[in-house]
Amino acid sequence: MILASGAELRLMNPGGARTVICVNGGQGKEVPGTWSATLEYLVRSLAPRFPGLAFAEVRYRIKSWQVLDLCIEDCRAAIAATEGPVMLVGFSMGGAVAISAADDPRVDGVIGLAPWIPDRLDVAPIAGKSLNVLHGSLDRWLPGIPGVSATLSRRGFERALALGAEGSYTLIRGGVHGLALRSPQGRLVPLPRASAWTRLIADQLGSFAG
Repeated sequence: MILASGAELRLMNPGGARTVICVNGGQGKEVPGTWSATLEYLVRSLAPRFPGLAFAEVRYRIKSWQVLDLCIEDCRAAIAATEGPVMLVGFSMGGAVAISAADDPRVDGVIGLAPWIPDRLDVAPIAGKSLNVLHGSLDRWLPGIPGVSATLSRRGFERALALGAEGSYTLIRGGVHGLALRSPQGRLVPLPRASAWTRLIADQLGSFAG
């Protein structure tokens, strides 16, 4: 499905009364959006467990924090294209995107997966809603290897709580940046502790599913 912004949306469990919208990470260079291996792995794992939830993955027009506003527009367009209450799941840069779009009245809250929450990000849109953060203990930026410091996401989480958000912060021992990678052949390859991530996210979605 092409969204009003020009981004692309794909669905599993279409027709669900509630929707989980998943937004991807990004990079410094402005490049065309791609489907996230981490989010695809997560949706394939969880959609069969929650048949009453629609799962929507967003492919940005451009996936870069240099054009964060465009990515937020893509997320808002995805919200507008769905019906019923929404839970936003943001991976890496998608954490900043999801928090920024959380002021939509249909959004119940945000689940941040190793979320990038830079100190300059305005976290006011999540005030009064839930913010539940999961972060791998081994996650960090290294030359040539993407990552987000758990210290940074924790600081952003605490700023959100101070403004009236509520939720939890969970450090996954032995976890790295995300749940899966894509092999050159296109196969999803789980990363260490992927099953722990999936179990914890399922716990978060259980209350949303009702």
